[in-house]
Amino acid sequence: MAKTLIVLLTAVVVLVFLIVKLNIHPVLAIFIGGIIAGIGFGYGVGGTITTFTEGFGATLGGIGCTIIFGSIIAQGIRDTGAIKSMVNFFIKLFKGKCMELSTALASYIMSIPVFGDITQVLTAPIASMIAKRDKKSMSTMAGFSILGSALTHALVPPTPGILAVSILLGADLGMVIAWGIVVTLIAFLVTWITCRKWVAKEQIEPREDYVRGIEEVDNSDYSNLLIIEEGLPGVLVSASPILVPVILIAASSFANMILHEGNVARTVMNAIGDKNIALFIGVIITFLIGAAKRTNVIKNYQECTGSNEDSIFKIMLNNWVGDALQVALLPLIITAMGGGFSAIIKSYPGMEALGDAIVKTSVPSMLIPAMIGMVMMIAVGSRTTAGMTAAAICVPMVSQLGLSAPAIAILIGCGTMIGSHVSDSGFWVGTSLFNLNTTQGLKYITVLGSISGVIAFITTAGFIGAGLL
Repeated sequence: MAKTLIVLLTAVVVLVFLIVKLNIHPVLAIFIGGIIAGIGFGYGVGGTITTFTEGFGATLGGIGCTIIFGSIIAQGIRDTGAIKSMVNFFIKLFKGKCMELSTALASYIMSIPVFGDITQVLTAPIASMIAKRDKKSMSTMAGFSILGSALTHALVPPTPGILAVSILLGADLGMVIAWGIVVTLIAFLVTWITCRKWVAKEQIEPREDYVRGIEEVDNSDYSNLLIIEEGLPGVLVSASPILVPVILIAASSFANMILHEGNVARTVMNAIGDKNIALFIGVIITFLIGAAKRTNVIKNYQECTGSNEDSIFKIMLNNWVGDALQVALLPLIITAMGGGFSAIIKSYPGMEALGDAIVKTSVPSMLIPAMIGMVMMIAVGSRTTAGMTAAAICVPMVSQLGLSAPAIAILIGCGTMIGSHVSDSGFWVGTSLFNLNTTQGLKYITVLGSISGVIAFITTAGFIGAGLL
């Protein structure tokens, strides 16, 4: 057991040192960490490479199409104006009050299938415009918009990180989706209620390039705050590329629970509820919306890219896909590399003994997955890598923990909400787009996310204690 712990800690320390201190790209750092772990465990160079590449390939096969399809959906949401429609819906819902909720809840929804960093890129200009119109501080707009995307990024499949965690643990995706949504909504609302006054104390202006030509408006009439653009799709249509796949995946899981094997409805639901098929259906819906809103798509695409392309067919079926592949490449490779690293860890027989030793400590079993996720998040700064590493460590101890696989996946996700800081690429994306300096980022991204992670953990622990999860 001592050897297992020493090798594991050495690999993790090297991984952290390479990423944080030497600023080596995570793709290379994860590979080096995996090689060190494999050789330390006694696999030999050949065995290590074989195990790593098998884990890489299995992970890529499990989440590759999901990431690509999610990125295509993101391109469509941008160009059809769907994100603006969702923001307008929440402005109307809250009658112009609590305007930070408009972009926060839109970010929450969008980040379910889309990588969190991409969601921030799409929502930051809108959050900045609303901040200018409504005289809101970017501390408020940024804090809750980033929190909304982070929560679903960490806890609700088919976002790649928690999807990979669920696959590693063999957790039912529908159950993780359902409980992830419940836990994240509670965590978001409690965090917002308890922290909104604190977040609003500091006045931070939006980026000038996002609000050039935009003036403050009379917010006594919330219609003045709406984003005016002709031909915006309705809110249900706008959200359908995201919500339909999630509903199909969840429905497939529940069909397996309530319908007997061989039932026609169960067979159909399993087919269309497969994560890849469900996301591809989301892509098809996105194309249909784009075709119906071709004028908006052409105009927005040209504005966003500087291109003169005016063929709706080429924009959707070629350019969206090409742009999505460029966006998806980094998440794809980092997640797959994390799968290789995880394969090295979980396949070592000594991990079971280490798991037994951890479980036999006085630490409550519910804390173990969350603590491992938290420590890895603080160390490596990537929710995907942190979650997958935590899952690999937890796999050998699933039976000893006495927790269901979905519960362990949710607990790991709660842990990865805690401690996003300067080692996290998403931290820098958020500070740059929302016009925060480093200190402000630590306050409104790190602290707010950590508070929400703790609330999410307490909520999850309550459901587990009640025998519901």
